[in-house]
Amino acid sequence: MFRSEYADVDPVELPIHEAVLGRAAEFGEAPALVDGVDGTTLTYDQLDRFHRRIAAGLTEAGVRKGDVLALHSPNTIAFPTAFYAATRAGAAVTTVHPLATAEEFARQLRDSAANWIVTVSPLLETAREAAERAGGVREIFVCDTAPPGHRSVIDMLGSTAPEPEIDIDPAEDVAVLPYSSGTTGIPKGVMLTHRSVATNLAQLASTVRIGPGDRILAVLPFFHIYGLTALMNMPLGHGATVVVLPRFDLDTFLAAIEKHRITGLFVAPPIVLALAKHPAVEQYDLSSLEYVLSSAAPLDAALAAACSTRLGLPPVGQAYGMTELSPGTHIVPLDDMSTAPPGTVGRLLPSTEIRILSLDDPDRDADADEAGEIVIRGPQVMKGYLGNPDATAAMIDEDGWLHTGDVGRVDADGWLFVLDRVKELIKYKGFQVAPAELEALLLTHPGVADAAVIGVYNADNNEVPHAYVVRQPSATHLSEGEVMMYVAERVAPYKRVRQVTFIDGVPRAASGKILRRQLREKT
Repeated sequence: MFRSEYADVDPVELPIHEAVLGRAAEFGEAPALVDGVDGTTLTYDQLDRFHRRIAAGLTEAGVRKGDVLALHSPNTIAFPTAFYAATRAGAAVTTVHPLATAEEFARQLRDSAANWIVTVSPLLETAREAAERAGGVREIFVCDTAPPGHRSVIDMLGSTAPEPEIDIDPAEDVAVLPYSSGTTGIPKGVMLTHRSVATNLAQLASTVRIGPGDRILAVLPFFHIYGLTALMNMPLGHGATVVVLPRFDLDTFLAAIEKHRITGLFVAPPIVLALAKHPAVEQYDLSSLEYVLSSAAPLDAALAAACSTRLGLPPVGQAYGMTELSPGTHIVPLDDMSTAPPGTVGRLLPSTEIRILSLDDPDRDADADEAGEIVIRGPQVMKGYLGNPDATAAMIDEDGWLHTGDVGRVDADGWLFVLDRVKELIKYKGFQVAPAELEALLLTHPGVADAAVIGVYNADNNEVPHAYVVRQPSATHLSEGEVMMYVAERVAPYKRVRQVTFIDGVPRAASGKILRRQLREKT
């Protein structure tokens, strides 16, 4: 068992809106949120006043403590305002993927028992259909200009209703209810309390220096816990400016860095890949950047080095966590990016413990520097899965250890290395093959733009690595045999890629994780 070397932090016994915006008056007229497309800006003073007025408007409309409000929106400068307004009104916020189908949205509405929706006008029809299918939704509000029959949260800024004073128990009351599949299964509502989310921010503050004058580009989605924490709650809690983009488009992303003089990037591996390899990067002035930090999926050390070399920055750092952990447990501190070992996802955050369980015998700890399943204990562990005590018990054992389903090892200096998922390891004739290792190797080929690897069974009923490869535009003649030979020359025989399929793009979640299930459906 390993325990963080940092001094413990006290649990933060505050509602999340107070934990984040408690210093808003101190930052006053400094820009809090900037629309990266049209330049619309909200100051800290405006963000604080606006979310309080909208909270009053929501309360006047009937929102009460214990209600669940579904926030269904791409990244906008209104998203944080609506989020903090809802929690100040006493609601738990379930964040919804803006590209969810009506049925997917309805399923989340039913499972979370959401009775209010806040959306944007381009997504209103999907929200209406989802509400009709789910039932129980009292009203759908719109963040922007509302069409007939709907109210806009903008109009709530004129509310004269008193500001709600809700008695929130930070340790028990749910602040945010994102949906995650956990280690397996269908998406489940992850109950993150005000205390778990706010305390995780305090844990991160020990290792991430961020404050007034810093400019963070928010392109990863706020609806995902990584974006919610790293791109919304954390920078807004420390007086930084958040430049918001609704989706990732490489040229728009690069132009925003140049125009707004972005100082820090919190991204996922696909964006690191673009920064390392795409020719468009050379067309923009990215000299304002001070660091790049990647999370949400494993990042190969060679790819990280290629990105940092191209941008003239310290090595790309990494962080580790999952939705069920609010989400962070490990990070490479910004001050240690130049000295951290390549490929590490960081050291333990304060007040956090980790064990590595043997893959052969989960009842014992792995030997020193041996790979095994990562289990975590700390104040950031979720309250549980909504309405699913069996899934909660399968995830969190009776001693409070959360079983992540990830395979990793910890070196003698306490640096964690994540190798793959327990469920995604390929077992070739008894040998374990990590898809992430092969994916990282494939990306070093100059003709490969992107790659994903899954295990498939061959005619002899052996599980073998099957690579899905995206060619670079200049490598149209790259063949299956060349790909297999490239890998075979660089790995042990049992790790060789046995099948190759060329595809137009690797399916990924908004967080950057490879959607291997979609690839399995192709085989």
